[in-house]
Amino acid sequence: MVSVETVEAVTDDLVDAVGRLVGQLSSSAVPPSRSQLDAIVGSPATTLLVAVTGDRSLEAPWTGDSVMGMLTLAVFAIPTGVRAWIEDVVVDARARGHGAGAALTLRAIELAAAGGARTVELTSRPSREAANRLYRRLGFEIRETNVYRYRQPGATG
Repeated sequence: MVSVETVEAVTDDLVDAVGRLVGQLSSSAVPPSRSQLDAIVGSPATTLLVAVTGDRSLEAPWTGDSVMGMLTLAVFAIPTGVRAWIEDVVVDARARGHGAGAALTLRAIELAAAGGARTVELTSRPSREAANRLYRRLGFEIRETNVYRYRQPGATG
């Protein structure tokens, strides 16, 4: 059984779980510190969601609340309307196939709608085939657009 919860407070177990998940999401990203997670959780523009399990067979690999995945939703107003972006979706490799990714994404879509967003956007590398199948199955469509990145001098990740 997978449930999705909104993180309201940062705990040591959450810091450990997010660090473990960030390592699976990106080999170059540095896991956030507790103060960085506090800022994310405390921001009115972002919502950190976690997928947790009550299944005792799956609990052993995770600490604390059995965190098996996470997603960050950003909802913000701009002159053309309210926008919503899903970022940093990751499910622990040992938990894939149990519905955590779908549950996280569907909850983010609900929260985005409640926040006034008419659309929800995300990006996913083509090499993440399972994730791309999931997003298409949930109703996301590939957009004809270019994604640009400007890297600040000296920035990593």
